[in-house]
Amino acid sequence: MRSFLKPQLLLCAALAYGLGVFAQFDFHTDYFKIHIDAKGWITSMKNITVQPNREFSPVDQPSPFLSLYDSKKMVYYQPVKASYNKGNKTLLLSYTNGSVAAITLAPQKKYFKLTLQSLSPRNGIDAVQWGAYHTNITNLFGEIIGVSRDTSAAVNYAIGMLALNDNTLGGTAETIGDAAPFQYIIHTPDVNRFPLPGHLHEGQVFTLGGNGVSDVAFYAHKEPYYRIMYGNAAMVDDKGRISIAYQSRDRTFARQVYFSLIPNMAVNTPNHLNVQPLPGVDYIGSSIALWGSADSTALMDVVRTIVRSEGLPYPTINGKWVKDPAAYVPDAITSGGLYDSIISYTNRLGFKAISLYDQGFLRPNRGNEGYIDGKNFERKPVKLTAGNRSHREFAEMAAKYGITIGRTTITNSLAPGTKDASPIPGDSLCYQQKRLLAKSINSTDTVIIVDDPEYLEEIASWEGHCANLNMIKIGKELIHYLGVSAKAPYRLLNVKRGYWGTQPTNHQFNDTIYKLQVTINYGYDGLIPNMQLQDKIAEYYADVCFINGLRYYDFDGQEFLFNNGHGYYSAKRFFRKMFERAAALGVPSIRFTGATLSEGSWHYQSIWNVGGGKNLYDVDTREWGSTTSQGKDLRDVTYGNFFPVGMGGNFPIKANSTVEQYEHIQAISVGIGTTYSLYLNQKDVESCPQKDAIFKTIRTWENARAANAFPGWVKKELADPSQNFRLEEVDAGNWNLYKVNAGGAGKRFFVALKRDKAYPLSTGRATVYRN
Repeated sequence: MRSFLKPQLLLCAALAYGLGVFAQFDFHTDYFKIHIDAKGWITSMKNITVQPNREFSPVDQPSPFLSLYDSKKMVYYQPVKASYNKGNKTLLLSYTNGSVAAITLAPQKKYFKLTLQSLSPRNGIDAVQWGAYHTNITNLFGEIIGVSRDTSAAVNYAIGMLALNDNTLGGTAETIGDAAPFQYIIHTPDVNRFPLPGHLHEGQVFTLGGNGVSDVAFYAHKEPYYRIMYGNAAMVDDKGRISIAYQSRDRTFARQVYFSLIPNMAVNTPNHLNVQPLPGVDYIGSSIALWGSADSTALMDVVRTIVRSEGLPYPTINGKWVKDPAAYVPDAITSGGLYDSIISYTNRLGFKAISLYDQGFLRPNRGNEGYIDGKNFERKPVKLTAGNRSHREFAEMAAKYGITIGRTTITNSLAPGTKDASPIPGDSLCYQQKRLLAKSINSTDTVIIVDDPEYLEEIASWEGHCANLNMIKIGKELIHYLGVSAKAPYRLLNVKRGYWGTQPTNHQFNDTIYKLQVTINYGYDGLIPNMQLQDKIAEYYADVCFINGLRYYDFDGQEFLFNNGHGYYSAKRFFRKMFERAAALGVPSIRFTGATLSEGSWHYQSIWNVGGGKNLYDVDTREWGSTTSQGKDLRDVTYGNFFPVGMGGNFPIKANSTVEQYEHIQAISVGIGTTYSLYLNQKDVESCPQKDAIFKTIRTWENARAANAFPGWVKKELADPSQNFRLEEVDAGNWNLYKVNAGGAGKRFFVALKRDKAYPLSTGRATVYRN
């Protein structure tokens, strides 16, 4: 293996400028070398840890180092000339539109740090794009964080990127609303094992399945070459080759987008949305880490190094980074409404968090100032036979065992009856369109004349276009309507005054009309805040944790963070505000799952236990999704993006549950690297004759996982659903793993496992709550 004591910058050739030919340069880290030609294109990307060096840049597809994008013209500009100043580590790139970009290119030991210092003159450029960087890798890709992976033993290499500031996002500059379409793309990770049928080709795009409303029905293809997409920081071409890209946008000016997260489905067609300008949020300063390394060590060696060195979010659980596979741990999720033994169960299982799922939605309501059970904690929603408890009281009980509690929220959805929504709506709401009242009205008028009808016929938000949420705001009144007249004078149709309990009042000529941006119905009903109010809601969630002892959230409706048109930036900003406020209050890392996973949440989000049951992993048939392809689809997304695979809310302990089932669940969980939320219904658990043995089995596996006792070759065996295993604990640092015949008979010793010295036994300190 070739290694270097410190980063080096090599000038391979400096051709005479008098000849009109600019210098070409090689840059390298300990593992990776790139070549930039005289035009500013990457023409070589090599693994320098092997001899001969392996080339990953396609001969026919060099990569523009930085592309410029004019969204009005919908035109990209690629560099045509490059020069590098070794002294100040500055790369100058020139473009045909007259712009010149100055980029700091600073090689580190394990990655390149790239930062856009200036672009002058701008000449209509409102976004920049790093890359796309094209590779000849055709195996796995991570479309959320931007990584191209060859996991084969023969190659074992990955090339990836990470954003180093909030306004640099995974994906391409042309992405509408800065959140990539949710859809299927055709890509086989292995042409020999999964050859494409003749009617399909690499890179082909398909819409999701179902009616566009039921999220379970979205997942409609069990074939391994249908790859669901949760971003576009990595894409494939018609040869199956993977490219990666990040972008950054000038957000300082008002603009309009035609946005839907699922634009190819009739029920989710786009809406026109005015995007709020954000002063000071610009692409100057956009920064990324570009890296290449062995795929098998990339996460813990390179990605973690980047995260820690660059001060990116680093949430932990039990002292471990949440992306560390040894930190993956299931959570308890409640059902049945009785909590007498839930803490005891969770402690015996070795889990660290309890989701109080049967408490329903926790709606953000700044009116209660974070006191969800009242200023004196007088509400007691947690039911125990010995006496009901407030959230704070139950959290204090759980903390004695190093366990935290949490709730399911509807993220930033401002529900009717809450502060900022109704009966007195705030003035910091996100709106799709802004118009003027063309004629004064009194408190009972239903004839509302508008100055301009454009786009007012669009129903509610892009998601489901729920008619009951189609509303405008004038002053402090919400007004429901459906449709607009076809001819002048343009009036709103089917008007209902004083919607959501607001007060009907008089409104004057030229008063402002706001067509509000909203969520979806089915209990998620709410208004979307503007960015400043969303910041306050993020801080509110931290306050709720501090006051009530919560340390876990399930952000249902997490996609609502995209509804303001700022996409992944909005999500990144929301979670940063929440974590920063929590840190200021002395609250440790908040563990959270949610309805989606994006580049905006990847660093902050611990797990993704969305959905559940036979849609995710069916323990009886031993397949990823026996009823839909959701299990297979979400497994592929998370695994490709170095994120814990989720098995959803699943595997409830019931009267007929057996130890063998949970041996299998835990083997798969450790082998692939998954978490799940184990349903605990006290009545059901107590009906199970094998409950104590099940608790012990799960705890044994979790102890060994937390000790990082499973080497990679063992995990590959565990991930095979056709095999059966049994794990037995020898002591706190040693375990024996057995293979077992079908039906649980005849165990055969397989391997002895030992605690990794880098993962000492944790004492598990209790949490202290302050107010």
